[in-house]
This record gives sequence, C-alpha cells and structure tokens, in this order.
Amino acid sequence: MQFIKKLFSPITATMSFIQNHFKAMIFILILFLIFAPSSDENFTTHNLQQINLVGPIMEVSEVLQQIDDATINKDIKGVLLVVDSPGGAVAPSIEIAYAIKRLKEKKPVVVYAAGTIASGSYYASIWADEIVVNPGSMVGSIGVIMQGADVSELMRKIGISSQSVQAGKYKQIGTPNREWKPYEVNELNKVIQGTYDMFTKDVADARGLDIKKREQFANAHIFTASQAKEVGLIDALGVKYDAKIKLINLSGVTNPIWNKEDKFDKIMKKLSAQTAVTLHTYFPSLILK
Repeated sequence: MQFIKKLFSPITATMSFIQNHFKAMIFILILFLIFAPSSDENFTTHNLQQINLVGPIMEVSEVLQQIDDATINKDIKGVLLVVDSPGGAVAPSIEIAYAIKRLKEKKPVVVYAAGTIASGSYYASIWADEIVVNPGSMVGSIGVIMQGADVSELMRKIGISSQSVQAGKYKQIGTPNREWKPYEVNELNKVIQGTYDMFTKDVADARGLDIKKREQFANAHIFTASQAKEVGLIDALGVKYDAKIKLINLSGVTNPIWNKEDKFDKIMKKLSAQTAVTLHTYFPSLILK
C-alpha cells in the first residue's frame, strides 16, 4: 500500500496543489492572456500610429500622452485619429486640439470619424490635415452649454436646507439648491458666449472658413456627413480604409506598419472613461455641445 502511495505521490501532490491554488493559477493565466504578445508584429517597429478618441471627453491624459509620444517618435511618419465621441468638457477638448496642432507641424494627421464627431470631439479634430467622415456619421453641434439641476423643491420635501458662507456676489453661481437668479444667469451667459466665440474662431481659422458666416457652420447645427462637407467642416466622406490610404499617401511610407493597442490598455481606458462619466454626472461643468 505504501509503495502505491509513493508511486502516485507526484500526481496526488500536483492535484492537491491545483486544488489549493486554483484561483491564483486562474489569475496568472488571465494576466498572461492580457500581456502575452499575439504575434511577432508586436516586436516590429510601426511607422503609422492610430490613436482613438472614443466616448465623452473628460479625462484625456492617456490620449494626450499618445499624441505627444507620436510627435517626438521619429519612427512614426503619420497619425490617424479615430473619433467617435459626442464631445465633452471644454478644457480637455482644447488640450487635444492643440496637441494635434503641434503634431501636425511635424507629421501628417488624418482624422477619421467612425460614428459621431461633434462639439468637443470636433474641436479636438479641427487642425488635422484632413477630416474623413463615415457617410453615416453625425457632425457639428458647434456650441456651448452649462446646465445643472434645481433640487430645491426635493430638498424641501425631505426636510433638507443648505447653508453657506461666501465672499463675492457671484460665488454661489450654479449651485443646485435653488433657482438661479437673473444676474447669475447673465454672468453665466457671459462665460458661455465667450467660450462660443473662441470655439467658432478656432474652427474658422483651422478650416479656412469665414467667421462672419458662423451661423451656417456653427450655432449648434447638427449635420450629416454630406451636409458637413458642403459647409466646409470636413474634407471627405469615406470609411476607415479610405482614411488610412490618405494617411499613407500623406506620410509617404512604402511599407505601412500600424501599431497594435495593448489589451490591458483597452481595459484600463474603459474603466477610466466610465469613472470620468460618473464623476461628471454628479459634478456638472461647462460642456461643448
């Protein structure tokens, strides 16, 4: 009996180890699947870079880092910015726009709108060499909005009242615990109009449009792809294949090699985007819309 136990002891020990460390082994397997290279292409230096701008524009540090890296990387000869976003906060949209402007000074940039390129995401794209839009995409919505809830009635019903100490007439602008006063609305309108003027001027400068005719291409109009081309907001209608061909021609590469996005990066981007949207839900701010 002891002989049989010794004979099968390596097998029983292995089975026991698997049972005791099953969860850990599954975790290690998942990490391997995430980080393991899918092919030899991962070790090949790419000369064309695709950067994705997807979802509401709130937290953009990762996108900015990719743009900056592509700007200084001498191996990268051109960048394709793939956009599918309804817009977002003003400051992050401008950050991307000016990063693209700096990038364009060193190498060609083509924007491809995969679904929606509107408001802040359009702002982010204006300085590209060319903007190619899927025929089924929505374009435009060049405008600015600030909105918030008035929960004062709800607070009264549940017996909650607010109190504050502040210095400055306009310090409580935008608070949700009461209806906004006329002078506060006027103050917000001043900010909204100033941001709108900046937005439309940048669009006109980047796209070679007449700012005096901004009612035609701005004013929060929503366009189909063909309508957007008519008013000068985009350069061409096409699919992603067409946008890639345009970038290849502009960059002059004879053997185009595109980057492959890391699987773990995809997961982290989804998590960070969801977090940003959640935060924005509870803390409204100035939005390009």
